Formats: sequence, C-alpha cells, structure tokens
Amino acid sequence: MRILVVEDERRLGAYLRKGLTESGYTVDVADNGVDGAHLASEGTYDLVVLDVMLPGKDGFEVLADLRAQRSVPVLMLTARDAVEDRIRGLTAGADDYLGKPFSFGELLARVQALLRRGTKRRDIEPTVLRMADLELDLPRRRATRSGRTLPLTAKEFNLLVLFLRRRGEVLSRTELAEQVWDINFDSDTNVVDVAVRRLRIKLDDPFQRRLLHTVRGMGYVLEERTE
Repeated sequence: MRILVVEDERRLGAYLRKGLTESGYTVDVADNGVDGAHLASEGTYDLVVLDVMLPGKDGFEVLADLRAQRSVPVLMLTARDAVEDRIRGLTAGADDYLGKPFSFGELLARVQALLRRGTKRRDIEPTVLRMADLELDLPRRRATRSGRTLPLTAKEFNLLVLFLRRRGEVLSRTELAEQVWDINFDSDTNVVDVAVRRLRIKLDDPFQRRLLHTVRGMGYVLEERTE
C-alpha cells in the first residue's frame, strides 16, 4: 500500500518515511502544502498523513482540495491540540486526528485502522480488474489470461496492476520506477526494462494478441490494439 506524508518538519518526515517503510508501506513525502496537494491529486495513494501547519497551503486547504477529488483516508497531524481545530479538521473531511508529540506505535495503529476501514468502504477501486481476456484478482493476487494463471512474481503483479489501473496511458520508465520500486529512475539502470520484458514473456508471448506495448522514446502502455 502507498502512503503520502505531507510534513514540513524534515526530520519528522524522514522519521515517518523510515518507520512506515519498515512496516511494509511505500511512502512519498512532501514538505509543503503545494507539493502535497499536487501529489495527492495526481498520485494513487491508499492513505494521506497530513500536517496542519504547512507552508504554501495549510493542511485544511490541502484537505479541501483532496476531498473535492477523491475519498482517500486522511490522518491529520498537528501541534494544535485545541478542540476547535480537531472539529474543523474532522468536519472538513479528515478521518482521524493525532496531536503532536505522538508515539510512532500509536500513529501506526491509527494508519492500520484507517487502511482497514478504507478497504471496506472503498467503492472506487474494484477488487477485480479486467481488460480483454486479462483478469486480476487483487485480494487473491492472482492474474489470469484466457482462464490461464500467469505465474507472476510480486513485483510483476504490482507492475501489471499499475498498467491495468492506468490502461491506455503511456507510463514512463521514471514513473514506473517511482510507483513500483519506490526509487528515482537512473538512466543507467535497466531494472524497469528488464521487469517489463519478463512480464511481457508471461503476459503476451503465450497468446496471439499482445496487450503490453512499447512507445518508443516515451515508455510503455497496456491497451487493446487492432494489429
């Protein structure tokens, strides 16, 4: 699962990234409200941890922008402990509120609770993704094509999920590296090309019709084509 942390205290942001990553999550960090709002609106996140006191845009503004677009769970962090601030955040659409200072254990427990709740109520994300004769069962982490199970590794499955969620969109190597591997893409690194090649061997080679295509100079796209 992917979490966005919007926190202007860089040491705290780094601490949360480290702790949440060690707990099994993929974590992006923004240190101001403008970047946080952009990432929240453009990225695909399962949860946003959002500080109130931010430069550029405060947490309430970021929350308002986010709620106008999607229903991702939001845990707000703040040094403000006033009841009025908690009421304002919850009324604006925050799912939970945690005052500073806090223990990482408490934050992690709240994150896990929100993710469980979000999974139960999420109606914008189907549990089965389909395109043509390709089907991905997300809870069972099972991929099939024409009824035949595809023997995918964990990374290959995550890569295919991203392609299927963004079907018809050309995804650059940089975006794939960031979304699936949580790394900054280095042009001297061929990890993305190697992974796509291996995925294509399992996804397309045994079948007559190709679904995963290379767009020269731009990246890759999953789509149905009449060839």
